[in-house]
Formats: sequence, C-alpha cells, structure tokens
Amino acid sequence: MTESNSDVIRQVREHEDVGFGGVIGLEYRDVSPDRVVVTVPVGPHLHQPHGIVHGGVYCAIAETVASVAGSVWLGGEGRVVGVNNSTDFLRAVTEGTLTATGTPVHRGRSQQLWRVEIADDQDRVVAVGQVRLANLQ
Repeated sequence: MTESNSDVIRQVREHEDVGFGGVIGLEYRDVSPDRVVVTVPVGPHLHQPHGIVHGGVYCAIAETVASVAGSVWLGGEGRVVGVNNSTDFLRAVTEGTLTATGTPVHRGRSQQLWRVEIADDQDRVVAVGQVRLANLQ
C-alpha cells in the first residue's frame, strides 16, 4: 500500500461519523485498495412505509462503499465521482445488521467499476449494486 492509500484510509476512518454514513450508523470494518466492508444497523429510521429497509438506503450504501474503495485505490492520484449506480433488491430486511462488501470489477485510467454485495445477519445477499466511478485527475 502506498503512502497515499494510507492517507486516504486514515481520512475515511477519521470521518466515519460525518455525513450520510454517520446518520445511518455506517461502520467501516475493512478498508483497503481491493476491498471495503461496512456494517449498518437496521432500524425504523431506514424503513419505508411498509416496515422494510428503503431501496434508496441500499443504493446509497453501494455508492458510499464503491466511492471509498475507488478513492483508496486511486490514492493521491485524484478523486472519484459516481456516474452510474445500478442496485437490485433481492430480499426484504426489517431488522438486524447489513454488511456490504465492495470489490473491483474494473479499475482503469479514467473509470472504475465496483460490485457491492449487501447481506443480512444470515449471510443472505439482500441487494447487489454495481457502481461506475469516474477518476478525476
């Protein structure tokens, strides 16, 4: 890992409680250039009117995980922005803890593609996201 990657990882951990991640209780479990794992406790604050996790929460978790992973991989060479997010919802969740794992599909000079699997407490995949990032230099 380069010094630039170490700096980005430190910055991610320092700002864990800030912004969207802080609002939903997102906690980073593993942060590296090749994989990011987060957990999110599920409660009524994440539910849609029918008492299940709102689909937008899954999309936002996928975007967050992919963006952090892409930033760590890119290191000090620039920054990333999301340009497409396609997330499929596979299973309803009402309570427990979600675990999201982001891994690279493609990492190139101008763009990256990350796959984010979100699982429930029983390790069942409940949503799968694919996020394309643009590398800004």
